[in-house]
Amino acid sequence: MPQTLPDHIEETIRSIRRLHVEHRSMSTVSQRAIDGITAAIARPSFVALLALAVSVWMAANIVGPRLGFPMPDAPPFPWLQGAMTGISLFMVVFIVGTQKHDDELAEQREMITLELALLSEQKIAKLIQLIEEIRRDSPQIHDRRDEEAEEMAKPANSQSVFSAIKETHSAVKADPAD
Repeated sequence: MPQTLPDHIEETIRSIRRLHVEHRSMSTVSQRAIDGITAAIARPSFVALLALAVSVWMAANIVGPRLGFPMPDAPPFPWLQGAMTGISLFMVVFIVGTQKHDDELAEQREMITLELALLSEQKIAKLIQLIEEIRRDSPQIHDRRDEEAEEMAKPANSQSVFSAIKETHSAVKADPAD
């Protein structure tokens, strides 16, 4: 029996799904091809296939002459080494391409998270303002000044937050030892 989730959770899941679908739809054909190749390379069956191909190559070049076939790539197998070097180069390019594409999605997620954090901060500041107003207006509660609540009731300026983040990021880039 499938468990039903609250509406706000389902909407959040749909939003995340839309983000992924949008990211995929904005991908170029070559990015999707590279992602597919990288996914194929990452499978254990690819490692097994590669090991089998190398074994067959070596066996054919060692056993082949004994059976009367020519040995096109005698040990230490320079053609095999060249092929493996070429395959490795392409694998690196595919993996880096896929990682770059995935980093774009991660960056979008980070921006959404930051925007939601700022929005949540503004909402919490408003709640503090309202609670403080109730406290001041209520005759049952002793009226006193709460400097910390007053400070927390001020919503953060998103531009100031972004500027502080940029300054911190620039400082870290300038002096990575910190």
